[in-house]
Amino acid sequence: MDFIEMIKAVILGIIQGITEWLPISSTGHLILFDNLWPMTSTPEFFEVFKVVIQFGSILAVLVLFFHKLNPFSPKKSVSQKQETFTLWKKVAVGCIPIVAAGLPLDMVLEDYLSSVYIIAATLILYGIAFLVIESRKKQPKMESLEALTYRTAFFIGCFQVLAAIPGTSRSGATILGAVILGCSRYVASEFSFFLAIPVMAGASGLKLLKYFLKTGMFSGSEWILLMIGTLVSFVVSVFAIRMLLSYIRKHDFKIFGIYRIILGIIVILYFSLLA
Repeated sequence: MDFIEMIKAVILGIIQGITEWLPISSTGHLILFDNLWPMTSTPEFFEVFKVVIQFGSILAVLVLFFHKLNPFSPKKSVSQKQETFTLWKKVAVGCIPIVAAGLPLDMVLEDYLSSVYIIAATLILYGIAFLVIESRKKQPKMESLEALTYRTAFFIGCFQVLAAIPGTSRSGATILGAVILGCSRYVASEFSFFLAIPVMAGASGLKLLKYFLKTGMFSGSEWILLMIGTLVSFVVSVFAIRMLLSYIRKHDFKIFGIYRIILGIIVILYFSLLA
C-alpha cells in the first residue's frame, strides 16, 4: 500500500465530507483535485471511489438525524410517528425525477461533461444564482418540514436532476430550488440532506455494480483506500452538517455564491495557463 495514495484518500474524504453538504459541488471539487494530484490507480477506480465514499456522508446524516428520521422511535407519539412516515413519503416523491431522468442522464453526461471548464462554468453560474436569489427580500412560505407539500418536494427533486452536470452541486441545486419554491433556508437544507440518503445510496450501489460487472472485485489496497475515504468522509460530514445548520440560522447563502464564483475564475485561469 502506497502511503501517498492513503494521504490522497484522506484528502479526498475531507473534500467529500465538506463539499457534499455545502452548496459548492463535491463532485466538482473531487475532479479538480484529481486533475491537480491524481490517484495512481485506474481512472475507473477513481470514478467509483468518488461516488462510494458518499456512503460516509450518508451515514453522517443518518446518525445526526436518527431520531427525526426514525418512524419507530418509542419516544415519539403516534402523531409524531405519522409525521415521520409523511416525511419519508415526501422524500420518495422528491426522488421520482432523479430516478426517471437524473440517473440515466448522469450515466450519459458523466463521460462528456467532466471537463474542468464545464465545472468552472457551473460553479460561476450557480454562484451568481445564489447571489441573485439571496438578494430578494421574500418571506418564506414553508418554515417547517411539515409545511412542505408533496408538490414542492417533487419540484425540489426536479432541481436535483440539474446536478447531473459536474460542478452544479446536488445540495446546491436542491437548496436553491427549495428556496425559490418558498422554503426557509433551514427547511431547504434539511430536506436536501434527507433527499440525499436514497439518491446517494442508489448512485453508489449502481456505480459499484457497474464496476464489478465490468472490472471485477477491488484489490486489497483499493478496499483500504475506499474504507479510508469513507471513514474520513463520515467524520468530516458530521462537522460540516452541524456547521451549515448553525451558520444558516443567522446568515444567508451569499458567501457560498461568492466562493463558487471566485473558485470558478481561479480554475479557468489556472488551467488556461497550464494549457
